[in-house]
Amino acid sequence: MQVKSPMLISVGMYLPIDTTFAIFIGGLMKGLLDKLLEKRKVEGAAKERIGNVGVLLASGLIAGEALLGLLFAGLAFAEIKIYHVFDNPTYLLSLAAIAVIALVLVRVPWSETKKG
Repeated sequence: MQVKSPMLISVGMYLPIDTTFAIFIGGLMKGLLDKLLEKRKVEGAAKERIGNVGVLLASGLIAGEALLGLLFAGLAFAEIKIYHVFDNPTYLLSLAAIAVIALVLVRVPWSETKKG
């Protein structure tokens, strides 16, 4: 395929668009953090520590999403209806939540630069 990372292409081929879009947003957040680190000339151990904090934070969000999926599956199995919560959703609330998550994914690792 002559691309830097053929795995990214193959992941995009079998995952649904909502999952690949979440991966894309995560890549944007990582890119933003990398640009900030480059602008502030953060190198070495500090840059590695910031990357580790970001990975741990993102992993925790993924695990939390999986646990919520299990919760919703359990509610569906028990036939507990919670549709009234989702009858009239607002997408602005979802966009605000995504913005807050994006802010956390950049700010928390960025705060590590002040510690080191």
